[in-house]
Amino acid sequence: MNHQNQTTPAFFRFEDLRIYHKALDYILWVKDHLAGHEAFDSSGIANAFNETARHIALNIAEGSARNKAQFIYHLKISKSAIRTCVVYGTLALRENMIDEQAEFESRNQLMEMTKMLGALITSLQKNQSQSDENEDDSYPQKNW
Repeated sequence: MNHQNQTTPAFFRFEDLRIYHKALDYILWVKDHLAGHEAFDSSGIANAFNETARHIALNIAEGSARNKAQFIYHLKISKSAIRTCVVYGTLALRENMIDEQAEFESRNQLMEMTKMLGALITSLQKNQSQSDENEDDSYPQKNW
């Protein structure tokens, strides 16, 4: 879901990436599903889950301002945050913060984002050897 005006190009190029908007949607999903649990969560799972979900989008944004090698590195950090969210989702289920359906939804969103990030990383790596000296923030024209 791209919330960007379709006729105006984004000043910040990462806002053109579908994966960035999926990550924002996931942040809101986690927030909505864990609302109210932070106060009763002595283990800190809810806060950590929310924070880690934010790191997915934050690393996409941060890395986009760097050269391609650094962007790839930040995208890989986003993938690590996704795997951490899988763990938090499982813990949230076991702590009865979310139900099985919500854990399934979370897992599906995380799998989709992992695939999207993997495809973007692969594309950037292919293009990196062709343009190592070019450090603009252009991305391959695919639907990420």
